[in-house]
Amino acid sequence: MAVEAGKTVKVAYTGVFDDGEVFDSSPEGAPLEFVVGTGQVIPGFDQAVAQMSLGENKKVRIPADEAYGPHNPDLLVKTETSQFGDGEPPEIGQEFRFPGADGNVMFLRVTSVNADEIVLDANHPLAGKDLTFELELVEIL
Repeated sequence: MAVEAGKTVKVAYTGVFDDGEVFDSSPEGAPLEFVVGTGQVIPGFDQAVAQMSLGENKKVRIPADEAYGPHNPDLLVKTETSQFGDGEPPEIGQEFRFPGADGNVMFLRVTSVNADEIVLDANHPLAGKDLTFELELVEIL
């Protein structure tokens, strides 16, 4: 019997990139708990779990469009290095939090730094990437 939308589930998972690098996993003994069909997880993950039965293991590949979406070049922000003050400029990979117009916090990641300009990326770090998950449905609440 497959999981129904609206049911709370616990899923143990490991997420990997195409090259086999692990980008995320549920901690040992602490599976991810969420309500199926409510948008609490990425769409492809939600859809994969909705087709599972208790105790089932599954490997699923989720294309970028069903994960964190495509990388959007419109979410790259260029700013003058002077906007960061007279101290050391930020480093590539450094993240900053800014309040968004809608009240949600936006995360911006530094992707480029030179003498005059800093480029910040507001895309999710996994945007534009196809993801593979090994899933185990461990509990239906």
